[in-house]
Amino acid sequence: MTNPWDDWDHVLKVDPDKDLRPGETFEDVCRTGTDAIEIGGTLDVTAEKMTRVVDAAAEYDVPLYQEPSNPGVVIDSPALDGYLIPTVFNAGGPFWITGAHKEWVRIDDLDWSRTHTEAYIVLNPDAAVAELTDANCDLAADDVEAYAKIAERMFGQEIVYIEYSGMFGDTEKVAAAHDALDEATLFYGGGIHDYESANEMAAHSDVIVVGDLLHDEGVDAVRETVRGAKDA
Repeated sequence: MTNPWDDWDHVLKVDPDKDLRPGETFEDVCRTGTDAIEIGGTLDVTAEKMTRVVDAAAEYDVPLYQEPSNPGVVIDSPALDGYLIPTVFNAGGPFWITGAHKEWVRIDDLDWSRTHTEAYIVLNPDAAVAELTDANCDLAADDVEAYAKIAERMFGQEIVYIEYSGMFGDTEKVAAAHDALDEATLFYGGGIHDYESANEMAAHSDVIVVGDLLHDEGVDAVRETVRGAKDA
């Protein structure tokens, strides 16, 4: 079975709690060349903010996915191609591994055909997601490799996500995760800010995820990361 992300190189993550750069529109965002747009953020996200971004991007021909930080911000929109649900494998407690997900499945008429999970391995201790989930980020390359194997082979995860949000990651650890996987797709996010960083990390992963760059520097900078990912 093939998955939509099998052919992706680049995902643009839009934080609904953050503004675009002055003068830029969601039409500009959707024309950066990214393979998909993921809408999500860790803090101060609401269903209303999610809806605003989905509606603004819906008319353009780019796959849209919601990555909700908690069940309360989930929206039901025909514009969404699906939902990507993080489960943090190195979280400090069970809530971010299965607890929040238990609440997720209470939603009436949950569309399982469009619901997918991402096995997060969080590695930047200063990131908001690390603090929120109390993640154990003190991991060596072989620890990361082991988590990746567990995610794919024991829990059947089709996406493993190395998350360094806020900093450029350790390529040795990313490569260890990538080499551990047989069929799962390795996503990488964190510190991608130009052609070179995108190109370097794309060589060690399957899909790079760019987020803060959009809000901090704008669509031209994002286009450079798309080019770097495609050239890897």
